[in-house]
Amino acid sequence: MRDKIQPLAYRMSPRTIEEFVGQSHIIGKDKMLYRMIKADRITSIILYGPPGTGKTSLARIVANTTESSFEKLNAVTSGVADIKRIAADTKNPMLNPKGRTVLFIDEIHRFNKSQQDALLPCVEDGSIVLIGATTENPFFEVNKALISRSTVFMLKPLENSDIKQLLISAIEDKERGLGTYNINISDDALDYLCEVCSGDARTALNSIELAVLTSELGENGLIDINLHTIEECVQKKAIRFDKNGEEHYDNISAFIKSMRGSNPDAAVFYLARALYAGEDVEFLARRIIICASEDVGMANPTALQVAVAAAQAAKMIGMPEARIILAHATVTVACSPKSNSAYMAINKALSDVEAKNTGSVPMHLRNAAAKGMEKLGYGKGYKYAHDYENNLVKQDFLPDEMQGTLYYNPTANGYEAKIKDWLEKWRET
Repeated sequence: MRDKIQPLAYRMSPRTIEEFVGQSHIIGKDKMLYRMIKADRITSIILYGPPGTGKTSLARIVANTTESSFEKLNAVTSGVADIKRIAADTKNPMLNPKGRTVLFIDEIHRFNKSQQDALLPCVEDGSIVLIGATTENPFFEVNKALISRSTVFMLKPLENSDIKQLLISAIEDKERGLGTYNINISDDALDYLCEVCSGDARTALNSIELAVLTSELGENGLIDINLHTIEECVQKKAIRFDKNGEEHYDNISAFIKSMRGSNPDAAVFYLARALYAGEDVEFLARRIIICASEDVGMANPTALQVAVAAAQAAKMIGMPEARIILAHATVTVACSPKSNSAYMAINKALSDVEAKNTGSVPMHLRNAAAKGMEKLGYGKGYKYAHDYENNLVKQDFLPDEMQGTLYYNPTANGYEAKIKDWLEKWRET
């Protein structure tokens, strides 16, 4: 039995590859890393990903399964002397008959260039198999020579379902977990903890342990853990939106209407509520794009460009920095002059297409795509605008049945005022 003084996250770390939860894209059955560990044919690898996603756990699994010597260093407290010691011990047949050591270096990005260079000869000759773990992008932080001799595996934040599986296992496990405490955790508390830990298993496990250890036994003989208890333990208020629930729709409705109503303060407030509650960043970006086109439209055409760029940037960068980009786009849309003229134009045109006899495309606008079609009148009489003064020429563009119909009615707001003046003069000629 593991010492219960150790944190729950440490005690519940997987002992075998079968106990490992999540990261199926690299550790799923028959994936390369899975096969390497099962066959004890591990080669130098670098595990890159956010905290609490399983980097150290994978190293422990290797330690439990490999027949090679296993050593662990932390880059914060270790240096070149430690590397040289391990290299010397590896090559000592009395200490290491196999002549091979699996070396796990946590936070390898904290090693400076000379420390990383000290690893190269042993990694090169295969006497040391490196397992480096880092939360930083190794392609920027790790020596290129080491990178070229290693396989980089990127770990992702765990899914809520993975976190839930780990928490339930910890609550029920009587040997390593909290199974002896008779815990009753509410569904909303469990779901909220899975959500608020942002894919970090360590945070989730440490939070549930704190909740249990600081709660009193109830009259029912159980330790009841509710949403309020979890909020206190993670020091974050639960503002949650069920993706199919009323709060989700109420908040996004208020967000859109605040942008439409040119109130940047309210718009940013509802954006903050959504982000705090864990709303999907891409969903929010899409709503901003729609508002930029539907409600700002031609009054400030650049608002759509800002919104689209923000959506791409937010997806590329992710949270928490994506909040800045989304706020930028939100304020741009909210503070722009407004026009829904393009939105109204397409709605009116669609309504006519659906309900009226809208006729056929005029012959002079049709393209004579094949030889002989011009003899049937295709393209006959078409006037090429660029052959005329100011690149403008009067001709009929609508079918006879739709002549005189106006769909686009520009406002005098923002940039669209210029379009309005130009279009009115053109329509009058």
